[in-house]
Amino acid sequence: MNKAGYPIDFTGKTALVTGSTRGIGKAIADQLSDLGATVVFTGRKRFSEVAAGEKNDYWPLDAGDPESVDAFQSRMMDLPKLDILVNNAGINVADSVDGLDDDDWNSVVAVNLTTPVKLMRAAAKLMKNSGEGGRILNVSSIFGVIGRPNRHAYTATKTGLAGITKSAGLELVRDGILVNAIAPGFILTGMTRELLSDERRKSLAEIVPLGRMGNEQEIAEFATFLVSEINTYLVGQTIVVDGGLTVSPGFS
Repeated sequence: MNKAGYPIDFTGKTALVTGSTRGIGKAIADQLSDLGATVVFTGRKRFSEVAAGEKNDYWPLDAGDPESVDAFQSRMMDLPKLDILVNNAGINVADSVDGLDDDDWNSVVAVNLTTPVKLMRAAAKLMKNSGEGGRILNVSSIFGVIGRPNRHAYTATKTGLAGITKSAGLELVRDGILVNAIAPGFILTGMTRELLSDERRKSLAEIVPLGRMGNEQEIAEFATFLVSEINTYLVGQTIVVDGGLTVSPGFS
């Protein structure tokens, strides 16, 4: 046990977490590293200090650039093994149905849906070849469960990610690879602090039954369970972690 109070040890495991230079992705990557995993952090920077430490690494990845993704896939296949893949990288372009242009639509689909599928493909090959199974976690969103105006591209991709999770979960389970997804609600990240005013954050917190927005570490804790060997029976599920928001009367 590498962290006080945790019955989970990732020593000897290799994990790859996309979009892990900040926010939820970094919280998950840091948590896995703290618990013993060798972690590949990713992002769009050329160099990064987020993966400090002898056992971790940082690989640049632009999830919206097919050439970057293809090169990244090839690099993945050079790993001796891969035990955990977390598809966290994502973008959102908010616009109306009749306002969103093709370039923005294609960008959201590429980052949120196409790239995760490509990385799942590579991860599945590595995990099958090892004969030791593995864990794949896709980070969806409550907007893959419910709808909201001006988020149709984001909602479409996050709903699609949940669908892929079901299909891949059924396909890979007999190889010992458990595929699941997590759908965070309103989470207070560095980005939301920058983009949302104090008044807006307060109004969002007020509609959450728990009375507050979630935080990055809460999502990381749950993600840790899903990709651990303690999770032995959950397959193809998208678990909503939102403080009760989506089951609240009047919210849909």
